[in-house]
Amino acid sequence: MKQTAPYSYLAPLYDKLMEDVDYEAWADYIDEIIQEHAPESTYLLELACGTGSVSLSLDELGYYRILATDLSPEMIEVAIKKGIEQNSSVKFKPMNFLNIRTEREYDVIFSVFDSVNYLHSERDILKMLEGCERALKHEGLLIFDFSTPRNSLEAVDYLNNEEGSTADFRYFRTSNYDPHLKIHTNSFNIERLSTDKKNIIGNYLEEHKQKIYTLDEMLLILKQTPYHLVAKYGDFDLDEADENSARITLVLKCQKQQ
Repeated sequence: MKQTAPYSYLAPLYDKLMEDVDYEAWADYIDEIIQEHAPESTYLLELACGTGSVSLSLDELGYYRILATDLSPEMIEVAIKKGIEQNSSVKFKPMNFLNIRTEREYDVIFSVFDSVNYLHSERDILKMLEGCERALKHEGLLIFDFSTPRNSLEAVDYLNNEEGSTADFRYFRTSNYDPHLKIHTNSFNIERLSTDKKNIIGNYLEEHKQKIYTLDEMLLILKQTPYHLVAKYGDFDLDEADENSARITLVLKCQKQQ
């Protein structure tokens, strides 16, 4: 079995894996936050966009211009194909959100589905926040969510021993959470199938490790930055998050020097 980089061989399986996720509702939620706090926004930058489902749904609203980025070129390749099929205006390109490079400043930068949990240190989170600050317009919004210990404790049982397949691939996932280290690991055994599906022609292992943060831990990191906390929302509404929230969405604004 060959161990590969996260979201390489998983990319063509990803939409199958996430078929129960309501990306349209997630896009509506991001739009609701933007309309609540920065309704004049036009230019959006998505970090860690995966196969682009949220940005593609936001694009259907008709009033945003979106650049969606992801570290994995394989995920971006899938996103570009989806964009062409949907006749979308979203632009996609590979980009590491620890090394943000843009040709313009954006009204809003957003990142969803606990992508920030892939950053395992305070230093890396601060580096990501600094890059976002450079890419944002004055008083632009930064929106990102993160998974908390409660989310991992609730999710680990139904994520463990999950399996699925597409025309070309089959996968089996194991999931475990270490509450002491606060590390959630999802391991994917991915099999590439022959055309007739009778033979396995490739076997790959991807390990995805997330650092799980509490609200207090994330707020302490933010205190080291020039960002102003506009709001902290729990789950998928505009109610204020607390330590019992499973997923927390932060809305930040940074006053840039003019």
